[in-house]
Amino acid sequence: MYKIAKANLPALFRLIAENQELYLPVNTADQVNFAAWTEDAQVDLDKLKTVKSPKDVFFPQSENLYSCVKDGKKISIEPEALKEQNFVVFGMKACDIRGVEVLDKVFLAEPVDSFYKARRDHGTIVAMACHEPEESCFCKVFGIDCADPAADVAAWMIGDELFWKPITEKGEALTKLAESLLENADEAKVEAEKTAIRSIVEQLPYSDLSLEGWNGDVLMDKFNSPVWEELYKPCLACGTCTFVCPTCQCYDIKDYDTGHGIQRYRCWDSCMYSDFTMMAHGNNRTSQMQRFRQRFMHKLVYFPANNGGMYSCVGCGRCVEKCPASLNIVKVVKAFQKQGGSNS
Repeated sequence: MYKIAKANLPALFRLIAENQELYLPVNTADQVNFAAWTEDAQVDLDKLKTVKSPKDVFFPQSENLYSCVKDGKKISIEPEALKEQNFVVFGMKACDIRGVEVLDKVFLAEPVDSFYKARRDHGTIVAMACHEPEESCFCKVFGIDCADPAADVAAWMIGDELFWKPITEKGEALTKLAESLLENADEAKVEAEKTAIRSIVEQLPYSDLSLEGWNGDVLMDKFNSPVWEELYKPCLACGTCTFVCPTCQCYDIKDYDTGHGIQRYRCWDSCMYSDFTMMAHGNNRTSQMQRFRQRFMHKLVYFPANNGGMYSCVGCGRCVEKCPASLNIVKVVKAFQKQGGSNS
């Protein structure tokens, strides 16, 4: 266990950035999101959670796949280079780290997504414990301990000091890089901090949310439930929930005419949109109810059915905070609890 004074963190960031790219929470126009570190960046490690999850350092909101270049009658295909530069993501919370584990299940399964894998191979995650979880948080429901996040390095901000614990080989390598700024520390303060955080978690309104009746074995029971017909009606189909979510992985592939060829890229998409997966024959989900149902069935039924019981929700609470119609996953679970959620 090590520690570093909070006042020395700019020096730590500078040292890391000299050797590799560094991404961390940055305040821009009063909005905190993960961004590349610069000398003048307004770093905000005290912010509990960013507006968007930091998943886009591994799964970018938009990325080029390849280009088709036309030279006279000759057309050449130029694949986009895979990520080769090492980088550090500093300050990820336990819920967002679980979100990356969910993405791993999707993009590292056969056939492996080479763009995603290259970023995972070159990325080092420094996890930050949640000093004071908020009312919208419910990560405990999914077995996540926000007091003791597991990544390459675990960190705790306690008073004017940041405590630092390497966990993996990547974490040890980063620790060695920063050893000139780190000093040995006793774990007593960290253990006390963990206890305090867990005490807060126990008092949060959604920490005891029950997932009873949600798993991969209740597909038709939940799919055919009449609860959906009433629940979906306030949905605006804005897609906000999917874009702030740490685990949503839907994307579209599009072509851009550069004037001398075509650039093929992929970008995030949303299952809440009416043109999602639209094909020549139309769309399999023709109503907003069906699209609404798809999102939550995937999180709570389809994904655990295919991934050993792992849910595709991490309890970060972003949809609780951002949905303009308050149709978040907590409301869905509670609605089924209240109304039985069966097909009877």
